[in-house]
Amino acid sequence: MSRPLPILFILLTVLIDSMGVSMIMPVMPDLLAEVTARPLAEAALWGGVLSTAFAFMQFLFGPLLGNLSDRFGRRPVLLASMLVVFLDNLLLALAGSLLMLFAARVIGGIASATHSTASAALADMSRPEEKAANFGLVGAAAGIGFIIGPLFGGLLGVWGPRAPFYAAAALALANLLLGFFVLPETVTERIRRPFQWRRANPLGGIRQIGRLQGLGRLLVVIFIANIAFFVYPAIWAFFGTERFGWDSRMIGYSLALYGLAFTLVQALAVRPMVAWLGERRTVIVGLGLDAVFFVILGIVQSGTLALVLTPLAALGSVAGPALQGVMSRTVGDDQQGELQGVLMSINSIALIIAPLVMTQIFWFFTSGLAPIYLPGAPFLLSAALTLACIVLILAERPAGRIRA
Repeated sequence: MSRPLPILFILLTVLIDSMGVSMIMPVMPDLLAEVTARPLAEAALWGGVLSTAFAFMQFLFGPLLGNLSDRFGRRPVLLASMLVVFLDNLLLALAGSLLMLFAARVIGGIASATHSTASAALADMSRPEEKAANFGLVGAAAGIGFIIGPLFGGLLGVWGPRAPFYAAAALALANLLLGFFVLPETVTERIRRPFQWRRANPLGGIRQIGRLQGLGRLLVVIFIANIAFFVYPAIWAFFGTERFGWDSRMIGYSLALYGLAFTLVQALAVRPMVAWLGERRTVIVGLGLDAVFFVILGIVQSGTLALVLTPLAALGSVAGPALQGVMSRTVGDDQQGELQGVLMSINSIALIIAPLVMTQIFWFFTSGLAPIYLPGAPFLLSAALTLACIVLILAERPAGRIRA
């Protein structure tokens, strides 16, 4: 059995899972309006609930699926998850009520929590010298999924808000058939281990925070900054529809444009920025850029200007890797794994909280209850949160080992 085909299945699985997060964004306003028959402001509230349910299920079940794959094998877990993704997309396409939509997002979040399992399968079938490059392929597949997901949803959304889900179901089914015929079981008796609930605890990373001395303020910064950043997936589709009258295709274009710019910034800009400014100053500059663009998006009234600013807004994303670099240098070499576990937990919790907060603010400022009409209010909140992060960073005395 040739190795390229199993690797292709794993990469397609990661890509499809990533698309599941972003594909629904362009059609969410139209889909919720069709199902609820309520104004856009109220539909946005339900959009926040659906996004939070998806993120919470991924957070809750990611460690569980990974541990199940250690006990029962990667093949059954990955094939079962792809079968559920196929059925879940059909449920989304046929959903006629909020309850069905909610159930579909819960099921989709569980089925898409397979990133760790896919990475483990790839590690099993890779030689030691291949692992780093293959893990890079997993990251690239996830990034491509986030880029083409909105395009996929936006372009197909012109045929109705349910069309993307039929196409995604067909893609998941095709990948399931590919995996059934080409994916070997990679867990051998030598590496198989018993299932233990304590290892599947998603809060394990949070429990480790107390062990990371000297990082309290920086962990608060990254938590607040993540909530601010997640304003984009939380309300961008509703904001574009309400403020500019964009349809699903334009929303898909704008999200894909941001995703592409974000990927390029992460790949090409972080290293030279850190070399030029140092990690701490790069964090401050990145957060400052984020704050500026959040303010502009909060008050902009031109859709053309917003579209031009969309890729430029990704420049602020240099802050995240630089901040991780600061924290990585602060802890010892024997705590690097603990740090990454904590950061993953913090990121997941922020992704759960942000949609609820941001959609509530969008609803309040577009429903007629607020003293002013301001669809961009969530971006202004993100700007305030980002400025608070800058204050916390400036108040933090840099460690002697960190080039400021």
